[in-house]
Amino acid sequence: MRKQIVAGNWKMNNDLSQTESLLADLKKQTKTTEAEVMVAPTFTNLHQAFDTLRNTDIEVVAQNMHFAENGAYTGEINASMLKSVGVNTVILGHSERREYFNETDELLAKKVDTALANNMRIIFCFGEELADRKSGNEENVVGSQIKNALFHLEASAFKNIVLAYEPVWAIGTGETASPEQAQDMHAFIRKTLADKYGNEVANTVSILYGGSVKPANAEEIFSKPDVDGGLIGGASLKAEDFFAIVNAF
Repeated sequence: MRKQIVAGNWKMNNDLSQTESLLADLKKQTKTTEAEVMVAPTFTNLHQAFDTLRNTDIEVVAQNMHFAENGAYTGEINASMLKSVGVNTVILGHSERREYFNETDELLAKKVDTALANNMRIIFCFGEELADRKSGNEENVVGSQIKNALFHLEASAFKNIVLAYEPVWAIGTGETASPEQAQDMHAFIRKTLADKYGNEVANTVSILYGGSVKPANAEEIFSKPDVDGGLIGGASLKAEDFFAIVNAF
């Protein structure tokens, strides 16, 4: 059975005191579903978050990491650094990393390999821009992003991979793909996996939706058969809203 997952990506928000305040608020919330809950603070606050949440069922994950094990990469963070502060899951390929930091499918394939070599779980992001959607090219774009970064892997690797579909045009814009659009793309993604690795793999990989999920729309989006949860941005910065989404299952 596929895991239901709700992951909060805090992006470049919250200094230490703000992080501590949000963590305290998160600990007060009640989870009424079996969904896995994750939060991704900034690098500087990962250890504080891990320490604060160590006796809860909220996992602390990282927003990014470098492909190298170590070396002269000023300002970067490697897998062993993340693991040393209690982090065992990393978000890779977020649309903002692709757009603002020029991360390519080739680069992301290297990051994926490094994360797996270090026994880390991956939340792998991908998605089309508005021009792709308007031109009807969204499936070609999404299919290529998945194949180029992940299809060199053995089937067994997908035990440690969660997929996150992000319609780029619906991130931070207030726009949201309709539940039907989300389901259609998630079904396409699952079929793409099945065509390469078979139904057994495809039906065990969790696919999250990452486009402006809010308490008001989460239940309808999560009700779709191929939507297994959400990668949440802005709504994850308020504990009450975030847990309303968690409990939408």
